[in-house]
Amino acid sequence: MKNAEATKERILSAAFEEFSSFGIAGARVDRIAQKAGCNKNMIYIYFENKETLFTTVLLNNLTRVYQEITFTPEDLPGYAVKVFDFAISNPKLFRLMAWYGLEQRDMNLTERASVQQKKIKQLMDAQSAGQVGTTFTPGFLLTAVMALATAWTATNPFGPSYDPDALKTPDKTREAIAKAVNLLAKGEEGRSK
Repeated sequence: MKNAEATKERILSAAFEEFSSFGIAGARVDRIAQKAGCNKNMIYIYFENKETLFTTVLLNNLTRVYQEITFTPEDLPGYAVKVFDFAISNPKLFRLMAWYGLEQRDMNLTERASVQQKKIKQLMDAQSAGQVGTTFTPGFLLTAVMALATAWTATNPFGPSYDPDALKTPDKTREAIAKAVNLLAKGEEGRSK
């Protein structure tokens, strides 16, 4: 049983590397097997097909994100900075997510949808409690926070091209992201204060 789990872990690790580099369409099961040091058939035994393997890799990594970055609707600037730091430290994961976005298939990502809905609900509650302004809908606000926090990942076409020096001074970039998110979170209510 230990060998089976170890083999699965090696496959998942090799698949993460392969999928983040080549996406679903470009990934090759034979390369994953070679990197994992196992027979190609083991991949099909454990994961059925390449799409299921991709989904497993993506979900495992998204679960890791949810565990490592606590959502704090009452402190959206702090949350944005945590996301920025995580994004910059995990470029392969963001490439994997970009491939998912480009090659979306009918993947069952109910956990991701559930987490997103929970965040939206938490933002609605924070707005009701007066902790976050109501100028923007929770969905828009969360989208803006995530867009700003991940703008300088290698897969984003804007941050690296419009502001290529931002990562040379990450402290200043963190501070700018926090200020921008603070303004968004206050909304028009914050203009009079």
